[in-house]
Amino acid sequence: MVPHQPQPSSRAPEPGVCVGVVVFPGSNDDRDLMGALELLGARVEPIWHKDTRLPDGVRGVGIPGGFSYGDYLRCGAMARFSPVMAAVVAHARAGGPTLGICNGFQILCESGLLPGALVRNRDLRFVCDEVKVRAEETGQFRDPGTAGVMLLPIKHGEGAYVPDPARPPRVAFRYSEANPNGTTDGIAGVLNEAGNVLGLMPHPEHAVDPKLSCGTDGAAILRGFLGAAARWGKA
Repeated sequence: MVPHQPQPSSRAPEPGVCVGVVVFPGSNDDRDLMGALELLGARVEPIWHKDTRLPDGVRGVGIPGGFSYGDYLRCGAMARFSPVMAAVVAHARAGGPTLGICNGFQILCESGLLPGALVRNRDLRFVCDEVKVRAEETGQFRDPGTAGVMLLPIKHGEGAYVPDPARPPRVAFRYSEANPNGTTDGIAGVLNEAGNVLGLMPHPEHAVDPKLSCGTDGAAILRGFLGAAARWGKA
């Protein structure tokens, strides 16, 4: 089956919109995320975990996948205490677009920016695969290319999402066929109440360049992030 290919956005992100990507000890998808965003026309600033403020001009913040602090305690639990997270939390609570991918999703949950938690996969095994995902709602990260089923890579050991009963999540993405990790109700990604913070386990940054991945479906999600950053910067 030929994977769904996203259509170009009717409103492309502002050329050169500036976004930042946070780098923790153990991040290993930071360069992939930066490269994918640059491929889509963004200006990208790396943000070191010990920084106490975001670079001037940054309109959106991305938190990449990897193994922050080696995931020695609990995925994302140590990264939430990094000096940079105070600035990230302030940015998100002010309405700034904030995207967390895989370990970044875990960090957003641990920091309280998203409800719920990510726990060990159902079979207690690391899973690396390509999965089909469907968007339910994307909040401020809207892009026409997220309509239909998208084919995206996953690679994680703690990707089973458990909602917080006191804070029901806004479900952004669900696995559309098999549930790869035992996540509740097939949830693959969630939004905060305001719709400006998005966390997801699949890796859109690995599905942008067709020469290097399973296709280009991930570009739609990253375009949505850049579009949200461009709009917020003008608010």
